Amino acid sequence: FFFQTDVEICLIGGNCKSPTEKFWNGNNMVYILQKARHNEESNSMEESKTDDAISASELLPKESSGPVALSHRRAKQLISLYTMVQNPNMTHLEISELVVLPPIWIRCDGSDPEHTYWLGAEPLKAGNKITGINLYVVTCEGPTADKTCFTNLEELKLAHKMMHHSSIVMTKGSAQYKFIRAAAMEDSIVESKSTIYVDMTWNSVNKILETPPLISAATLNITLESGDPGSPVYQLYRELQFLLALAEGLKTGVMEWPEPLESESAVELVQELLTGDCCLLRGERGKSHKLFQKIKCDTAAVDSSIKSVCSERGDLDFAEQLWCKMRSECVSSYEELIECFTLVMKSLECGEIEPWIHQGSSSLLSKLIQQSYHGKIEVVALSGIAPIQMLLEIGLDKMKKDYVRFFIVKSGSSLLLQDYFISTSPDLQEQVHRVQKLHHMLEIIVSCTVLLQFKHENLFPLTQICMKYYKENPLNEKHVFQLPIRPAVVKKFCQNDHPEIWKVVVSSGHGQKEVKTTWQISADPPFEHMTSNNTGLFSDSIVDGSGEEGMYYIAMVKCSQVPLT
Repeated sequence: FFFQTDVEICLIGGNCKSPTEKFWNGNNMVYILQKARHNEESNSMEESKTDDAISASELLPKESSGPVALSHRRAKQLISLYTMVQNPNMTHLEISELVVLPPIWIRCDGSDPEHTYWLGAEPLKAGNKITGINLYVVTCEGPTADKTCFTNLEELKLAHKMMHHSSIVMTKGSAQYKFIRAAAMEDSIVESKSTIYVDMTWNSVNKILETPPLISAATLNITLESGDPGSPVYQLYRELQFLLALAEGLKTGVMEWPEPLESESAVELVQELLTGDCCLLRGERGKSHKLFQKIKCDTAAVDSSIKSVCSERGDLDFAEQLWCKMRSECVSSYEELIECFTLVMKSLECGEIEPWIHQGSSSLLSKLIQQSYHGKIEVVALSGIAPIQMLLEIGLDKMKKDYVRFFIVKSGSSLLLQDYFISTSPDLQEQVHRVQKLHHMLEIIVSCTVLLQFKHENLFPLTQICMKYYKENPLNEKHVFQLPIRPAVVKKFCQNDHPEIWKVVVSSGHGQKEVKTTWQISADPPFEHMTSNNTGLFSDSIVDGSGEEGMYYIAMVKCSQVPLT
C-alpha cells in the first residue's frame, strides 16, 4: 500500500522471500518501504525544478523494473515516525492501545556521505510491552580492489565494544565460494541459471578474509539448468529433447521434425541394422547374446570415470539400437518414420530376423519381437499417431536403462529400482516427465563429479536428496538442492580461490540485549536496488560487479539500542 503518495509499503511474511535476509535474520514478518514507482517520473521532474544538484534519483534509468530507493533524508523521517508511534512515552499522541508493529526496513539510495542503503527499526518487547527499539544502519562502499580499505578485525571488535560498552565480544565467520557462476552465455542474451556454491560458517574468527577452518559447517547449494553444451551429458540431453518432441507430437498430433545430422538416411541405417549381428537367426542368437554380455562386462571393467555416461551402453538390444538409428540425428519426417517401421515389420513377419531384446521391455515393438519367436505377430496399422507412439516407447525404454545404469554404477543407489522412476504404469506423458527428472538428477551428479571430484561418500546422499525431492515434486530446475559436506571436500578450492562473499559478525550481550556489528565483502552488489539506482555514482569501477577479478563491495551493518523504559 502507499503512504503520502511517494512511499510504497510492502508487508512481507510467511514463505515470502525477504530482501533483508542476507544481512538480518529477525522476524518473519517485516515492512519494506521504498519509493512508489507510479510516482517516479513526476517526482524526479519536481526535484529537478527545485534542486540543481545531481542526486541518485536523477541517475535512475528511465525504465526501471527493480525496486526504487528513497533518499536518505526521507528514510530518516519515516524511521522517526515509526519509532515515535512505537514509543509508549509519547502520551500526547493519545494512542488508546499501543500495538507492536512488525520491524521496518527502508531502502535508501546511498547518496549520503556514508552511502546508506538500508535503515531499519525493530521494537523490543517484554510480553505485550515495548521496552526499546533496535535501530539499524546498513552502508556499502565500492566496488574496489584496494584491500587497504578492508577493516582490521581488532579495530572492528574495539569499535563494537566502545559503541555498546561491552567488555566481551564473540565473532562468527561465514564465507561463500562459487564453483559454477550464473553468467550470460557467449553470443546469447539467455542467462544461465546454474550455480553451485558452498556456504561455510564457523565460530571464533582470527583475521579478516581467513580461509574457513576444517571445523566449519559446510553446505553445498546446487541449482542446475539442464542443456549446457559443455556438459559431458549434452548428447543425452539432446536425445531427451527428441523424446520430449515425440511426447508433444503424440499429445497434440503435430510433430516438428528436426534437420537430420547424419549423411545416411534413417532408412539406410535401419537396413544396415537389419543385417547386423543383433538380428541373427535363432541358431545364432545365443552367440550374439554372449557377444553383448562380453561388451557389457568389458565396459563395466573400464568404466571408472564420467566418460561412461557419454558412450552408449554395450548391451543395447535391437529395439534400443533401432532408436539410435532413428532419433533426431537421422529420421527427418513422418513418412521416413513409417518407412523404417515398415522395413522392421516385414522382416519380422517373414522370419528374416529374430533379434535379441531385453527381458522386461514394455514397448509394443518388443512385444511384437517376442511374438515373432513363436512365428506369428499381430497386425499393427502404421498410421496416425501409432508410429510416433512406437518410437516414443522404445526411446523411453532405452533412456530409462541408461539412467538406471548410471545411478547404480556411479552413485551406488538402488532407489531407482523402486517403482516410481522406471514404472510403466503411468501414461506415457507422465513416464516422460519422470525421465526428465532423472536427467536433471544426472546433470547434478555429473557436475559435482566433474567439478568437485565427488566420490561415493557424497554422491550417494546427494542422489538420495534429489530422488526424495523428485518423488514428491514436479520438475523444477530452479530448486536449490542442499547437501551438508565435510569442509575437507572443498578445502583446496577455498585455499586457491577468492570467496564470493566473506562476512564476520561481532556480537555481545544475550537475548534481547544482544547487539551485532557485521562487516562483509562481496563480489556482487549486496543489495538489489544498488544496481538499478546507482549506475554512475562510483567512478572507479563497474557497478554491476562484472569488473576485474578481486573487486569487492564492502558492506557494514551497525545496530544501536534505544531503551524506552
